Amino acid sequence: MTPLKWLERNFEELICCTGLVVIAVSVFSQVVARYVFHVALHWTEEAASISMVWAVYMGASLCVRERFHIRIIIAVKALPVGFGRSVIFIADLLWALFCIFMVKVSWDYLAVLWKFPSHSPSLGINQFYPQSILVIGYGLMLIRLIQSYHTWWREGADGLPGMLDEDLAETTKDQEHQI
Repeated sequence: MTPLKWLERNFEELICCTGLVVIAVSVFSQVVARYVFHVALHWTEEAASISMVWAVYMGASLCVRERFHIRIIIAVKALPVGFGRSVIFIADLLWALFCIFMVKVSWDYLAVLWKFPSHSPSLGINQFYPQSILVIGYGLMLIRLIQSYHTWWREGADGLPGMLDEDLAETTKDQEHQI
C-alpha cells in the first residue's frame, strides 16, 4: 500500500487519535499541575477543547466513510429494496446539500477570521487555524459520501448504498422469507 493510499484510508483515525492524545495529556497535565504543584495551567483547557472539536469533526467524517452514521436501519430494511434505496438517496442528497451549505458558510466565516484576526487568550494562536476544521470537516464528509457512492456503484450497485454486508444479507433473507 502506498503512503498516499494509507493516508487516505487512515486520515480521520490519525487526526482523531492525535486529538484524543492531546486531550488526555492536557487534562492530565492540568490535574498534576493543580494537585501536585498547586498551579494552574491556562493552556490546557484551550488545547483540550480545540482537540475535542477536531476529533469530533474527523470522527463524523470517519462515520461517513464507514457508513456508521445514524440511520434507522430497521425502517429502511422493512421497505422494499427499490423504495429503501430511494429513501437513502434522498437522505444522502439532503445531507450532501447540507454539507455544501456548511462549507460555504464556514468559508465565509474563515474569510472574516482571516481579514480580522482573533487570537486565543491562552495559546495566542490565530483562531483562523483551529476554526478551519469547519471547512475541512464538512468538506471531508462530502468527499467521503461521494466516495461511498462511487465504491457502491463500482461494485455493482447492488442492494442499498451504505448498508453493511451483513445488513444487506439479512435484508435479502428477510425479504425472501416474506415471499
